Amino acid sequence: MNGRTSLKGYIEIDREFCKGCKLCIEFCPKGIISLSNNLNQKGYHPAYFTEENTKKEKRQCTGCSICAIVCPEVAIEVYRG
Repeated sequence: MNGRTSLKGYIEIDREFCKGCKLCIEFCPKGIISLSNNLNQKGYHPAYFTEENTKKEKRQCTGCSICAIVCPEVAIEVYRG
């Protein structure tokens, strides 16, 4: 080991703000965001974080924030830890 620890991250997507534009899905380098089959109150299929129920040490998300940067609705919060 080189002494570096790999940070793990996670995101929270506000399903009511999300309009399902898929930009976060297209730009996620790990491919861990998908569209829900369920509709939000505005009638959109919102994005969701596929690793939501994954243990921290097994997550692929690095907290890079690309998803939050490209989100036109500012519906994504990124956490690193």
